[in-house]
Amino acid sequence: MEIFIICTSVIIIIFIFLMWVASTYNKIQVFAIRINEAEANIDSVLRKRFDLLNKSIDVIKAHTEDENVLDSVVKLRSKKLSNFELDRMLYDGIKEFCKYKDQIPELKVNETFMKIDIALGESEAEIMAFRKYYNDIITDYNKIVKSFPANIVAIIFKFKPKLYFDGKDMDDDIIKDFKL
Repeated sequence: MEIFIICTSVIIIIFIFLMWVASTYNKIQVFAIRINEAEANIDSVLRKRFDLLNKSIDVIKAHTEDENVLDSVVKLRSKKLSNFELDRMLYDGIKEFCKYKDQIPELKVNETFMKIDIALGESEAEIMAFRKYYNDIITDYNKIVKSFPANIVAIIFKFKPKLYFDGKDMDDDIIKDFKL
């Protein structure tokens, strides 16, 4: 009788432990899915920005003799980049776009150029909102992955903390130390 009670207690404890592991695993998976959705939204806006900058090249070239118009954007056409890298490179392209806008007064009256300029401004608001959403999810995900006892499940299933989408240079020492 005593062995039956001990065996039953052990089985109940194991069952409760397995239920906790499954629950924690599912919670981490939900965050992983939300992170993927947020990354897809960011990717969509980045592609939109890239397309807008690409469209602006011909418009700018029509008003200048500079053959290297938005050269940083042209170089992106053949590169496979992460969203972090693409975002940084597109900001360089946007800075160059703004430089031409300031230097060539005829562009300010060009309807196509102005539509692209407005759309780039709207995309900035979108990317900021998606970055905030992404970083909020990353905060919650990292809390689970790094906190005890959920970190045991994270270690078992190889879930690792993720980087924030903050526009920092990926070569920063802090970020190198953060990578696992």
